[in-house]
Amino acid sequence: MDIVNILAEELKIEANKIENVIELLDEGSTVAFIARYRKEKTGNLTDVEVREIEKNLNKLRNIEKRQEEIISALENSDNLTDELKAKILETNSLTLLEDIYNPYKKKRKTRADMAKELGLEPLFAYLFSKAKDNDDAINFAKEFVNEDIDSPELAIEKALDIMAEDINNNLDARNIVRRDGFMRARILVSKKEDDKNQYEPYHDFNKKIKDLKAYQTLAINRGEKEGALSVKLEFSDEYNKKLISNLYQTNNTYQKELLDICINDAYKRLILPSISTEMRNNITEIAEDESIKVFSKNLKPYLLQRPIKSKVVMGLDPGYRTGCKVAVVDSNGKYLDQAVIYPVIPHKKEKEALEILTNLIKKHGVNLIALGNATASRETEIFVNKLIESLDEKISYAIVNEAGASVYSASSLGEEEFPDLDVTIRGAISMARRLQDPMAELVKIEPKHIGIGQYQHDLNEKKLDNELSKVVEDSVNEVGVSINNASYKLLSYVSGLNLTLAKRIEEDFKEGKLIYRKDLKKVKGLGDKTYKLAAGFLRFPDSPEILDNTSVHPESYKIAKEIINYDLDDINLEEISEKLEVGLPTLKDIIDELKKPGRDPRDDNPEVLTKSEIMTIDDLKIGDKISGKVRNITDFGAFVDIGVGIDGLIHISNMSDKFIKNPNEVLTNSDIVEVKVIEIDKEKERIGLSLKD
Repeated sequence: MDIVNILAEELKIEANKIENVIELLDEGSTVAFIARYRKEKTGNLTDVEVREIEKNLNKLRNIEKRQEEIISALENSDNLTDELKAKILETNSLTLLEDIYNPYKKKRKTRADMAKELGLEPLFAYLFSKAKDNDDAINFAKEFVNEDIDSPELAIEKALDIMAEDINNNLDARNIVRRDGFMRARILVSKKEDDKNQYEPYHDFNKKIKDLKAYQTLAINRGEKEGALSVKLEFSDEYNKKLISNLYQTNNTYQKELLDICINDAYKRLILPSISTEMRNNITEIAEDESIKVFSKNLKPYLLQRPIKSKVVMGLDPGYRTGCKVAVVDSNGKYLDQAVIYPVIPHKKEKEALEILTNLIKKHGVNLIALGNATASRETEIFVNKLIESLDEKISYAIVNEAGASVYSASSLGEEEFPDLDVTIRGAISMARRLQDPMAELVKIEPKHIGIGQYQHDLNEKKLDNELSKVVEDSVNEVGVSINNASYKLLSYVSGLNLTLAKRIEEDFKEGKLIYRKDLKKVKGLGDKTYKLAAGFLRFPDSPEILDNTSVHPESYKIAKEIINYDLDDINLEEISEKLEVGLPTLKDIIDELKKPGRDPRDDNPEVLTKSEIMTIDDLKIGDKISGKVRNITDFGAFVDIGVGIDGLIHISNMSDKFIKNPNEVLTNSDIVEVKVIEIDKEKERIGLSLKD
């Protein structure tokens, strides 16, 4: 298989670039390292493009491996021919490979196998080559009557099973049905036992398979699994059988009748169930891939939200009966203090709560409040507004998405970080830290628990975890990690590192063993190869070597120290590139870093929306224009936090005056947008928004 050219054609990337990326991957280089520090070899490919090459390379290599396994199995069973081998090697689809191999697989005994064991192959051959009519066939079939076959009619019936299986094994016949599935087949869904009408949109659902949206497929699958929905696929049966019949030409009327019987049997008993299962698996896989893609697109900007620096933050984790948990962290996220207050029902100790929080704010110089958005959030927000009004110095607050906070609080990592604190206080600390540095805090939670994307609990768990881990890895390495306040969990996502090495780095730093970037080489188990992959992504703000706090790789320090003597705003790149024997992309990156050492790329992203007064759905009216933050994007639209306690929905039809297929064409998660209110349903607590005009 010519993998390089196949990838070049599929991904529309030059073959030499792909060849170089494959070489680097095979050497053990990470995607982040390749995209950031090997731009000359890749032709400046982005991390997304390198990741696509890696993903498709693995897929094609799996196909290659399966080709080898099938060829070996066929050789061992003496079934391999030159023609069959060539057919296998030219097939780049796992589905078609299995179709080719299917007739030779060891499997449970079929009706055709039993007919052959009964010695009916000569009868089968006679029926489709010499039989003139039914009488002729009956006469010949009498020779096969015995204790297992009590009539010539039964002998003919069993012999036809051989032909039915032959039709089922015919790749062209299967592809006729498969093609119909992709082009014309429909999925029919009806209500089964859905008393709560949870799946009402699918009680009478009829749609072409090719037009299914990912969320519809996943919803139908879930409804079927729960016994609420009944699902079947509808193919163009008569049309398909006619096309299959055309594959078998005969001028004999009787043989044509027998062939029709076999086609009907093969189609209904063998081909249709098999292709139906294949189609269901296929559309599920497509839906999963699409949903994971949506999840990934939502996750990266969510992780890369702009941090709030140099602020002492108070985190509030609201609750009713158990109270609101409070934690204060300093500007670096270090835990300072805690409390529990009961400002809302059923306790309503508002005066006491105001006093406790006022004292904490004054004691620690709190600048900002991070309020969780889950249970009792709205009532606690009303209380926070009263608190802010009562203070001499005005501070603001921001609503923070609580998704996954309870998972972190009860995790082994949460216990390691705060062994002496209650799990609920850990949740309040997480609220505060999420506001200060979203990425550093969110990496402590499995991505699927972060609360973005759609139908994540219905997806292939291994595939979801694998893909989202890559998004986290790419995000962490895009920003870089400061050694001063990084948890080992955050460090573990750095190029080349794993949890074991990350823990050792964290411990060595705390013990004062890591001052310079080059000190990483002293970490037990961190060799030259790992140092090369990881060093450029780790920042050492307190190092006497200024380059240690930039993304300039140690292998380029000599060049950087030469460049620093030039006027960086007036430099002849081509001339310096040639003089210092360094590629232009690397040279440009070095200059950018020298201009802004220690720069955080997230500072270019929109600021966090903070506020100092509450709004509710009652304050809204149709036509209002209001700013909000995109919280989640799905196939059908985007949910936007407009600060009223209920996320508004911008349906895809209200995103643009021109037709768009996907909300991601217009929006990115965490975007700050100005929207117009076009619908308010207070009873159902729904708000419709529009980006038009």
